[in-house]
Amino acid sequence: MTTITVFGGGSWGTALAHHLASEGRDVLLWCRSAEQARSITLTGRNPRYLKNVTLDRSLLSTAHLADAAEFSSYWISAVPAQAFRPMLERLAPFFREGTRLCNVAKGIEIASGRRLSQVMAEILPGQPYSIFSGPSHAEEVVAGQPAALVVASDREETALEWQGKTMTKSLRVYTSTDIVGVEIGGAVKNVIAIAAGIARAMGLGDNAAAALVTRGLAEIMRLGSRLGANPLTLAGLTGAGDLMVTCFSGLSRNYRLGWEIGKGKTLDEASASLGEVAEGAFTVRALVEHAEELQVEIPLCRAVYGALYEKASPRELMEALLLRSPKPEIPSLFWKT
Repeated sequence: MTTITVFGGGSWGTALAHHLASEGRDVLLWCRSAEQARSITLTGRNPRYLKNVTLDRSLLSTAHLADAAEFSSYWISAVPAQAFRPMLERLAPFFREGTRLCNVAKGIEIASGRRLSQVMAEILPGQPYSIFSGPSHAEEVVAGQPAALVVASDREETALEWQGKTMTKSLRVYTSTDIVGVEIGGAVKNVIAIAAGIARAMGLGDNAAAALVTRGLAEIMRLGSRLGANPLTLAGLTGAGDLMVTCFSGLSRNYRLGWEIGKGKTLDEASASLGEVAEGAFTVRALVEHAEELQVEIPLCRAVYGALYEKASPRELMEALLLRSPKPEIPSLFWKT
């Protein structure tokens, strides 16, 4: 039987663990809180996330890291992006030959500006890294509704392993070797979703929303191209696909955070009302605070940063974006005649 350990009892970790268990995988969910793990074991409910969902009876849960690491050689890390480094440092002693780690968090480390694959390479050099990403609301996956995702690894055979472990009748999984593209698409779309939420809260129409999201995709593609991503990856599930589901759905935490900001709340107030991590608020800090190293024009990300961290007026930021100097939609360096 396929055995998988999922580290992280948040919404996405819980949804993925439940789904895989319900599809016949032998799954253990590691939770940081012993109380949370105990509740899942005794009641079949996560007391903090997806609280109304009865989890699959076969799903196991623990708060003991060593037990979770020993349970399987296939590890899914579902902790938030800013917790990825400390999580890896705790897991490092338990890595053994044949261990495979797949990350499902979407973000960039604030302190270093590094993508999570780079963090993995720093802490565990030589260990295969994979990332699982795409348009995937936890609320829909836990309900068994159809979704399509991508698993990327620098080793094609590792991506194929994960595809076989995670693909089910309602979860279609594609493979990729473009880790950079999958990471950038998944991380930066969260920032654009905050902008989309702000725009909607301001009462802007569909024309503005479409323009904002399309120019957001251009920003993602500029950044991805600068870092070596395949543009087709960013036009696919982990770029355009994830961008659409995150920017146009009330299930999106980042969209809802933007909505609260657009209604006049501070970041602290909006985060408190959300009750969960909105990764875009952290990713935008990493992007803007390391922008000089990236050497990429990211006006939408800078505007979101201004709204979240500099108390700038969303309306003034919008006007500043509209009044930027005119330019071609597609710079000539991206195409040939």
